[in-house]
Amino acid sequence: MTVIKHKEQRVGVFIDTQNLYHCARNLFNARVNFGAVLKDAVAGRKLVRALAYVITTEAGDEKHFFEALTKLGIETKTKDLQIFAGGAKKADWDVGLAVDVMKMANRLDTVIIVSGDGDFVPLVEYLQNYLGVQVEVVSFGKSTSSKLREVVDDFIDLGENPRKYLMGSK
Repeated sequence: MTVIKHKEQRVGVFIDTQNLYHCARNLFNARVNFGAVLKDAVAGRKLVRALAYVITTEAGDEKHFFEALTKLGIETKTKDLQIFAGGAKKADWDVGLAVDVMKMANRLDTVIIVSGDGDFVPLVEYLQNYLGVQVEVVSFGKSTSSKLREVVDDFIDLGENPRKYLMGSK
């Protein structure tokens, strides 16, 4: 399928921050350059909103990171890290991200999901088949669900240019 990107397209960017953070750390031992990711994802089109779904910890070390995202024009939606009695930790924004996409989809021509999580496949299929929205994914190819890559209209593999999309890589 040929993907059309033109400057009048209304774009929404939804960033699964935890997914990207862990992929960058595990694959490249580096941090994500969210400014470069956002710029290439939007590709000169009309950015309606960019949302990053982030987790807050008890220590609160992430404050500067949240401020940096805001300076880039990325809104942050926060959720506290859940710590269970047995010590297990959970930090998941998948449902929140999907709900926000659904609430905004009628005002967007293109939805860009910045995540390689295969859990988003049903969302992608719904957006395409029932709402006629173009859906693109931006993530690291090595850690992106093959099914997700199959169903989206376009895929940007951040792993193809780590110098551009990462900071502090070895």
